[in-house]
Amino acid sequence: MAQVPPGSGAAAQGSSTDGLPPRERLLAMAAVGLAMTMAVLDGAIVNVALPVMAKDLAVKPADAIFVVNAYQIAVTASLLPLAALGDIFGFRKVYLPGLAIFVAASLACAVAPSLPLLIAARIVQGLGAAAIMSVNIGFVRFIYPHRMIGQGVANVALVVAVASAAGPTVAAAILSVATWPWLFLVNIPVGLLALAVASRTLPVTPASGRPFDLVSAILNALTFGLLIIGIDGLGDPEGQRIAVAELAGALVIGAVFVRRQIQLPAPLLPVDLLRIPAFALSMATSVASFCAQMVSYVALPFYFQDVLHLSSTQTGFLLTPWPIAVAAMAPVSGRLADRYPPGILGGIGLAMLAAGLVCMTLLPAAPATLDIVWRLTLCGLGFGLFQSPNNKVIVTSAPRERAGGASGMQSTARLTGQSLGAALVAVIFGLTHGLGPERAVTLSLSCAVALSVVGGCASVLRRSRSG
Repeated sequence: MAQVPPGSGAAAQGSSTDGLPPRERLLAMAAVGLAMTMAVLDGAIVNVALPVMAKDLAVKPADAIFVVNAYQIAVTASLLPLAALGDIFGFRKVYLPGLAIFVAASLACAVAPSLPLLIAARIVQGLGAAAIMSVNIGFVRFIYPHRMIGQGVANVALVVAVASAAGPTVAAAILSVATWPWLFLVNIPVGLLALAVASRTLPVTPASGRPFDLVSAILNALTFGLLIIGIDGLGDPEGQRIAVAELAGALVIGAVFVRRQIQLPAPLLPVDLLRIPAFALSMATSVASFCAQMVSYVALPFYFQDVLHLSSTQTGFLLTPWPIAVAAMAPVSGRLADRYPPGILGGIGLAMLAAGLVCMTLLPAAPATLDIVWRLTLCGLGFGLFQSPNNKVIVTSAPRERAGGASGMQSTARLTGQSLGAALVAVIFGLTHGLGPERAVTLSLSCAVALSVVGGCASVLRRSRSG
């Protein structure tokens, strides 16, 4: 049996029973929630401050964008290797150092005197965030009893949804009373509190002790790094040739990477889990749905501001019903996932999302606020209904000893889908240049509808495959 850290009674119980007792469960999930909030929030909170950062650091706005991209690339490229380390050494030995690194890197970001140092600190911060994200869903399997896993997954989904949506609002609130370094400084007290609680409450999980595959980790980083860089570059007409070359490199290296993984008994990229129909279909559902979500999130502001001529404040207000509806639906869908087939629930949710997006494309020329609000609320309710059941299937369809790999794949699917969605909008706007923003937005939302339908079909197929 794994050795229990001193003073960690919850850890002892979590290693030998079905989940933690109620009080320890609440504290452990509070620690996970705080850390996940910071990790997800820092992926979106900086966007609003980029113009100010560029001015203070005396750099071009285009160069300042690397502050965002560096974090995203670091997270995506390191998720699977860190998830593998979680399986090898136990989740605590990845999660706790990752949280500490994230807090320290946040301080480094706040005091960085130049753009290169800020980017370097953001890369380190991304590595810490990846350590948090890579095993957070895996922890749910050990924190909650089996009969309540759906609720646990729903709680994590709720944190992710609220943190993702709150990024611009939190950034605007902080910048209204402080300078941009405080976007990072606020992580320090929150992170230290999360670290103190997590060190005493998070359960000890099994450690496989198998060797770490360094070659696979390098191939993984190159594959996903080139993929994300190439996707981001597609939106720049001047850099599209380089972007295509980067995507071609990602494809070639990725083929070598996958071929190597097929030959391994416990691969870094869990192709063994992808042989499980329910798991593979859940991955497809996740990528398609998050791609649809990001297409909508990126395209709709152009519609509100360039077609309806609303302000950025009004745009933020109109987008709010979607994440609020996701947050409201998340706990409900978690309980439903513990009672009804997750594949059917996911299919219904994505059908609601598609219906809401179709209704958005049919808006009148001068829509009232209520016309927009109820449509986006329908989208959010559908997305919220899909998310928790889908995550539950990802967690429970994998063997218990492969929970770390399953958790890493869940986060990777989300980030990959979001990156593909943002790139898809950039490509559509580039191809429809000169036709007007309304045409581009309509085409983007139509693609989001198609992606929702694809994700819904994949979700329903899990029911027929699992019997």
